[in-house]
Amino acid sequence: MSKKLSSTAFEPVSDPVSDPAAKSQSDSFKDAVHNPLTRLLGTAYPILQGAMAWVSESTLAAAVSNAGGAGIIAAGGREASWVKEEIQKARTMTGRPFGVNVPLISTPEKEAIINVLCESGIDFVTLGAGDPLPYLRALKASGIKVGGIVPSLRLAKKLETAGVDFIILEGMEAGGKIGKSTTLSLMTNVIPELHVPVVAAGGFASGRGLAAALVMGAHGIQMGTRFILANECQVHPDYKNAIMDATDEDSVILGTRYGKATRCIRSAFTDKYLALEAEGGSPQSLETMMRGASRRMAMEGAGVDGMNGIALAGQSLSQLNDLESAEWIIRDIMGEARAVLENCSLLK
Repeated sequence: MSKKLSSTAFEPVSDPVSDPAAKSQSDSFKDAVHNPLTRLLGTAYPILQGAMAWVSESTLAAAVSNAGGAGIIAAGGREASWVKEEIQKARTMTGRPFGVNVPLISTPEKEAIINVLCESGIDFVTLGAGDPLPYLRALKASGIKVGGIVPSLRLAKKLETAGVDFIILEGMEAGGKIGKSTTLSLMTNVIPELHVPVVAAGGFASGRGLAAALVMGAHGIQMGTRFILANECQVHPDYKNAIMDATDEDSVILGTRYGKATRCIRSAFTDKYLALEAEGGSPQSLETMMRGASRRMAMEGAGVDGMNGIALAGQSLSQLNDLESAEWIIRDIMGEARAVLENCSLLK
């Protein structure tokens, strides 16, 4: 039975980094979280909100930035006019840094959107799913910090050489379109080879994950799915319920047969898709079934038969059971990360 959404209000908790009440915190933890990434982006905490297509808009991005993270508006599939309007809306809700993500392959108006970003003076931009190099010079000339989203060491080194300001390593535990490498293997292979700040992405949902990433040498994490459960996230309630109802065994991958692997939550829709894929359904029929599925889920819901769309989500699901404010989520993650890392100090 689906969990019911509530409008529970959460009180802000103590700042887990700088609040004098947090007396047990160590200077080493301060150094770990006030690092080259947070200094580059101007944020209090090393947490980027994942740019989820049809989900990440101005309200959520502003809430995350107000809470000390880096909010991101997702431009994927959108029109340039929508992106411009969302940037303007976000600026009425926060005076803190926020960014925009442009997935190049799936954004027909990418050139117009890049022009909007350059004119707007947005704080930072993340680029992925395509070649960002043709747009890098214009963005940098406009004083915009640029992050490249990569699935491999080769691409990471190429973008670092080209001049990106930071790298986001996205493992296959992430929701949506995925590559072949896990987040752990990417951190192992890539972090020692780079000199710019590195953000780990894919499967992060807790402070334990942030602590692990910091220990591995990353400067922060990018997290999407947990922020869908933020009170400020505007998606259809069916999407939130799909996440809260899911177990660790409900993460499925569609499209592997034809090289378009997409991670989402199991549903009537995904069962039908996977059956068709296993039967050797044509790429055209599978593409037709998938077209607009994530947008419909985010805006319209699953439908009475569960066939209206798919809930893109990362693989870490079993602990995501509650609706919370963006501020609560970030403070919870930072507090847990501090506790984990301070316990690690017992090994010294």
